[in-house]
Order: sequence, then C-alpha cells, then structure tokens
Amino acid sequence: MTESPLRLRTVGQVLEITLDRPKANAIDLATSRLMGQAFADFRDDRDLRVAVLTGAGDKFFCPGWDLKAAAAGDAVDGDYGVGGFGGLQELPDMNKVVIAAVNGIAFGGGLELALSCDLILAADHATFALPEIRSGTIADAASIRLPRRIPYHVAMEMLLTGRVMEADEALRWGLINRVCPADRLLDQAHEMAAEIAAGPPLVMAAIKEVVREAENMKFQDALKKITRSEFDTVRRLYTSQDQLEGARAFAEKRDPVWRGK
Repeated sequence: MTESPLRLRTVGQVLEITLDRPKANAIDLATSRLMGQAFADFRDDRDLRVAVLTGAGDKFFCPGWDLKAAAAGDAVDGDYGVGGFGGLQELPDMNKVVIAAVNGIAFGGGLELALSCDLILAADHATFALPEIRSGTIADAASIRLPRRIPYHVAMEMLLTGRVMEADEALRWGLINRVCPADRLLDQAHEMAAEIAAGPPLVMAAIKEVVREAENMKFQDALKKITRSEFDTVRRLYTSQDQLEGARAFAEKRDPVWRGK
C-alpha cells in the first residue's frame, strides 16, 4: 500500500499539513486532489481556525509540478481536484487563514502554492524561483499574483529570467513575512498560527472574503458592499454573538471569549 503524500497533524485549533512526497515533494494529479480535500475539510471544520502548510525534510518545500509524472502520462490539464493545483489556489470560499512555512526550495508551482497562502514564513536557506520560462511554458498563477505582491519590475525579472531569489531578498521585497532559523521555522509558524487562532474567527473570515472579492472592485463599490453587509461573512459578523461579546468585553475591561457564532 502506497503511503499518503500528506501528513496531517492537529495542534489545538491549528492544522499542520506536511507535503511528504520523496524525493522533492513535487505534486502530481493524485497529490493535488488529496491536498484539495485536506484544505476543503479544514475549511469546513468548525473546530479548526488556521492551517500551516510545509514540506517534509529540509531541502524542498515544493518544486511544483511533477515532471516525471507528466512524462509518464499525468496530463497538465488533468483533474487537479476541488482546489485546483496544490488544492488551495482555486478553492472556493476559503475564509480561514493559511500560513506557508517554506522549509527549502519553492520553485514554480511550489512558489505559486506559497503565494496562495495568506502569510509566508521561510527558513533562512529557502529559495524562490519561477523556472518555467526555461522549459518553454508560463507560470500561469504566478503571472497573475506575483506582480500584485512585489514591485512590478522585480516580479517581471523573476518571470522572464527564472532567476533564484534567496530568503533575505524575498523578505526585502515583501514576498515573505519573516525569515526564521531553519530549526525554528515550524515553531514560529505555529506561534503565529496560535496567535491568529485565538482571535475572532468571524472577523478573520470577513477579512478573507473582503480582501479576495474586493481585489478587482473599485474602492467605493467595495466599501459600499461592506457597509451594506452584502458580503456573506460581513453580514454574519454584524449579526453575531461575537460582535456583542467584543463590545461587552471592552466595556467590562476583560478579554473576549470568541465562539465563532
């Protein structure tokens, strides 16, 4: 029986997802479908609030698409599963926070997977690149997302040359949130996850939906949609017990108890 390429571990309200597919944690169609199911289950589980995504070992986070599987017949346009490639970048209604803990090489689709997360922590030896141009293809998701995350000319250099970016430079351009000692990467990711998980989940969900849906809207249109509670998560937040709890806790000078309802 083939072992699963994913390892799942729950720590309180945090789900740790480890991509463990030797030798390099590359993603084939079957792995992508499993990742999509794992992220969908996380999205729908009321007891889980934050996910941490990392790779097994200390060399590869993920190099992207498994070219050996492709050569053996895995079609590039095949069934990636409910969340698209890597299970996350096209997953609908993902209103929970996902943190990437990049433990090594994040190339091609691996970098695109990290870009699909909300926060990126990287080990000090981690590297980032989009080498697709060298094999005559396009880094499709990165061509959309990367120029919105870092300066246009820096993004274009990565896309057009495939050059490797070290962790310190990635931090300087704002591609990642934090550089960590390799032996502290997961600890720091879990510390950040626990801090977020302790916050109001309905507010987190509203932030995720508003940021996602407002990306291609005019500012005034997006603001009106928020103030009129036309986003599902915002409407749920404004009519929730947690909204009242926040005000009461402030008035009573105590820590709020968030129940997510």
